[in-house]
Amino acid sequence: MQELPTYIGQLNALQKLFLHDCPRLRELPTSIGQLSAFQNLFLHNCLNLQRLPTSISQLNALPYLYLDDCSSLQELPTSIGQLSALSTLDLKGCLSLRQLPTSIGQINAFQKLYLNNCSSLQELLSSIGRLNALQNLHLDNCSSLQELPTSIRQLSALQNFDLHNCSRLQKLPTSIGQLSALANFHLNDYSSLQELLASIGQLKTFKNLYLNNYSSLQELPTSISQLNALANLHLNDCSNLQELPTSIGQMNAFRNLYLNNCSSLQELPTSIGQLNALQELYLNNCSSLQELPSSIGQLNALQNRHLNDCLNLQKLPTSIGQMNALQNLDLDNCSKLQELPKSIGQLSVLQNFDLHNCSRLQKLPTSIGQLSALTNLHLNNCSSLQELLSSIGQLSPLQTLNLNNSSKLQ
Repeated sequence: MQELPTYIGQLNALQKLFLHDCPRLRELPTSIGQLSAFQNLFLHNCLNLQRLPTSISQLNALPYLYLDDCSSLQELPTSIGQLSALSTLDLKGCLSLRQLPTSIGQINAFQKLYLNNCSSLQELLSSIGRLNALQNLHLDNCSSLQELPTSIRQLSALQNFDLHNCSRLQKLPTSIGQLSALANFHLNDYSSLQELLASIGQLKTFKNLYLNNYSSLQELPTSISQLNALANLHLNDCSNLQELPTSIGQMNAFRNLYLNNCSSLQELPTSIGQLNALQELYLNNCSSLQELPSSIGQLNALQNRHLNDCLNLQKLPTSIGQMNALQNLDLDNCSKLQELPKSIGQLSVLQNFDLHNCSRLQKLPTSIGQLSALTNLHLNNCSSLQELLSSIGQLSPLQTLNLNNSSKLQ
């Protein structure tokens, strides 16, 4: 289908129009503006759609406009600012879109704006700061975007802001610290992190910070402790991160810390034991990590600890037995781990214990029989393990015992 018939404007009761995957459609008829009851317009993946008619401004009841993956769409009509009911505009994957019209700042009902993967988008106009109801702004993978307007500070309702993989973005306006409702922020490989954290430190509602794939990051500034409400910190795949600041122990709201694939991380600060609310700690594939601080035993709220593929981890601290809430302990493929501390038997609520591919583990402590809640124990491919202790017979709740390829067991 290359075009819609003009008589479509006579469908006075029409509320929804689905035009997904119409690759030959180049434009919509002017008569579409006569659809006064229109509420949803779906134009997903109309690859050759180049423009919208100016008459679209007459759709006063339209709250949702979906134009995602319309890769030939170069611009929106200036009349779009007259869509007073529009709350969601989806433009992700509009590869030819270079800018938004100034009039977009007139849409007072605007709550969600998706511009992900708009690789030709070079700037946001200052009028975006007038969108007082905007809650979600997604700009991830906008690889041509070089700067943001200072007016962005006026987005007083903004809660979710995604800027990851905006590779040409050189700096953020310091006024970003005035986004008083901001709760979730996605960013990676941004050169002025010190400046960023200094500006957002005053945000009382800030809960989630995503810095995944931040390849140039070697350390976090001590000012991160100013984020008093931060509950989740994502630092996955920060391959050059070598350490965490001591000040991280001051973050009383911290719930989850993600450090997967931080291959240069050599140690954790002793202050990590002060994170009394920490429930999840992910350290998978931290291949330079050799040991954990004894203070980790103070993490009384920690439920899940993941240390898979920590190839240089040689031992666990005896204080691990103090972790009263620990339910899941993953140590698979920790190939240099030779033994477990006796205190491991004190983990009274531990349910899942994974030690598979721990090729140097020679024996288990007799205290393992005290793990009264253990339901799953994986010892497969523990090629140096010589004996299965009789105390394992005390594990009455045990449902899964995996001993595959533990060739030295007698």
